[in-house]
Amino acid sequence: MRLKLGSHMSMAGGHDRAVRAAHSVGFTSVQVFTKSNNQWRAAPLTDAHVSAFRAALAETGVAEPVGHTSYLINLGSPDDTLWEKSIDALVVEIERGEALGLVDLVMHPGAHVGTGEEAGLVRIARGIDEAHRRTTGVTLKIALETTAGQGTCLGHRFEHLGRLLELVKEPERLGVCVDTCHIFAAGYPLGTRSEYDGTMAELDQHVGLSRVRVWHLNDSLKGLGSRVDRHAGIGLGKLGLEPFRFVVNDRRFRGVPMILETPKGEDESGQDLDAVNLSVLRGLEATELIKE
Repeated sequence: MRLKLGSHMSMAGGHDRAVRAAHSVGFTSVQVFTKSNNQWRAAPLTDAHVSAFRAALAETGVAEPVGHTSYLINLGSPDDTLWEKSIDALVVEIERGEALGLVDLVMHPGAHVGTGEEAGLVRIARGIDEAHRRTTGVTLKIALETTAGQGTCLGHRFEHLGRLLELVKEPERLGVCVDTCHIFAAGYPLGTRSEYDGTMAELDQHVGLSRVRVWHLNDSLKGLGSRVDRHAGIGLGKLGLEPFRFVVNDRRFRGVPMILETPKGEDESGQDLDAVNLSVLRGLEATELIKE
């Protein structure tokens, strides 16, 4: 089984265009926003829109599409108005993702905005519970994303994600998205085999590797423990190539969608950067998977 490599693609012109764009580069998975990521309102998702997206998946063979929520959502907010607005928005995104047939909906846990980590985590769990209550029967899972830890953002420690899994009423409806740039910036080393194994052991201890539903493969412009979220092309940042070799050859994650959120555009020779990064990752893929 080949790696399920994908990229975050623009939904401009319709979600089906994102699928075809991913396929044209050679990706076998894709990530999209369910709606505009910088607006609260969402244009209606029509039957024609959904049919076009599902048809594009069937025609291209792109599988296990992943969604990403708006960055405006903050379930950790102590402000009741923003908290309730965030829950409403999350419900809409879950419903849109389910209609499109997305497998997972990646979401940043939220920021506590000065109330403290435990209070923030309790607030996030309550928000997730309410969103789950309003979307009973949905098969799509929320994948809580690891964060770099900027400001008061939660999710930069594996313990945060583990605590959320303890607090929510329906933990079976949650998974985790691990972002290589984010965990590195948060202070988890990945550069050597022993460092990678140690970090994965911590993830397993606090979350459980079986909970990993999505990977985001991004290099980091900033150093280990910087707590700054700045993505770079694969092998072009502070992480280098080895961490990506470890991830793509780890048999425990075979079958998990691995999504690029690396810079878009063209390199100096005019090659599409998505294609360049895909080629680099394919070049790291060994014929035999690393054993535990």
